[in-house]
Amino acid sequence: MATQHKSAALPLALAYAALIVYASLYPFADWRDQGIAPWAYLAAPWPKYWTGFDFGVNVAGYLPFGFLAAIEVLRTRPEAGVVGAVLRATVAGAAIAFSMETLQSYLPSRIPSNVDLGLNSAGALAGAVLAAALERLGAVAHWHRTRSNWFVEDSRGALVLLALWPLALLFPAAVTFGLGQVFERLEAAIAEWLIDTPFLDWMPVRQFELEPLVPGVELLCVMLGALVPCLLAFLVTRSIVRRAILLPIVLLAGVAATALSAALSYGPEHAWAWLSLPVQVGIVASLALGVLLLPVPRRLCAALLLIALVLHLSLLNQAPESAYFAQTLATWEQGRFIRFHGLAQWLGWLWPFGTLTYVLAILSRRARQA
Repeated sequence: MATQHKSAALPLALAYAALIVYASLYPFADWRDQGIAPWAYLAAPWPKYWTGFDFGVNVAGYLPFGFLAAIEVLRTRPEAGVVGAVLRATVAGAAIAFSMETLQSYLPSRIPSNVDLGLNSAGALAGAVLAAALERLGAVAHWHRTRSNWFVEDSRGALVLLALWPLALLFPAAVTFGLGQVFERLEAAIAEWLIDTPFLDWMPVRQFELEPLVPGVELLCVMLGALVPCLLAFLVTRSIVRRAILLPIVLLAGVAATALSAALSYGPEHAWAWLSLPVQVGIVASLALGVLLLPVPRRLCAALLLIALVLHLSLLNQAPESAYFAQTLATWEQGRFIRFHGLAQWLGWLWPFGTLTYVLAILSRRARQA
């Protein structure tokens, strides 16, 4: 029996659907029945005020989902055909759009719109048609062949994590490439939940105050933070030559995402303000160490990745957030970032732990096979 192809499009489509849900229903507060049918917006007249920006955002917002959903059908359900793939992706996008607009009827801060529903559905259709066109031109099959040549058979999880890494870096981090710094916030959140309960006394008393990272430790954190996705790419790449090509690409993606995050947070003129001497040395060190690790076998690569992750998370969570972090978060939590900051923040918190889970699963699977 032929093994069904596992496409990375499915988890990416699900992740993008989560982004749509978050952006559509944020801030998830003040839910109430406003005394109208939740689908009453379907019969509403054309809105008096709308802009080309609103039009473009509503179409573009669903286009990636339609594209990924159609790719998933084309690669895993070829019997559905091109028309079937476009139809399924469009229906899925329209169903999500209808659900979001309907749920917005219970949020006083949001206004459901039949125009938005139509534009969202059109965006999903446009993405699906684009995927179908690329399939007809052979681009999707070419990517499948390229992936098969470059990466091992069961590489879907690693490729999804690598695709999400630059997105996780978009939320400003206290330390460059410092994803997963959750200890201080987790401790404060648990204490807040336990206020006015006897369980608050059960919390361990911290014996030391978190101290800012000295430059040497910051350098080590930057190096490990940059090296982790490189080792993840090495884990699923077939040859040393291809690893050598991916190494600078992964590092450049991380640098570009961090620069974009700084530009969004502090302004374009400060896009490179984060590139201090410890950060520069850490990036160069990760590149040099990556070059040395190019010939490492996959099993050893997984073990090194596990060690790097644990060490990075341990060092990072022994330091407090920077003095300017609260001001930065205030910028993201208001204005143009209000619908994006939370999801990006959760992605930044959880990405290292998702990678840790993936690596442990890989090592466990190989131990059983041995």
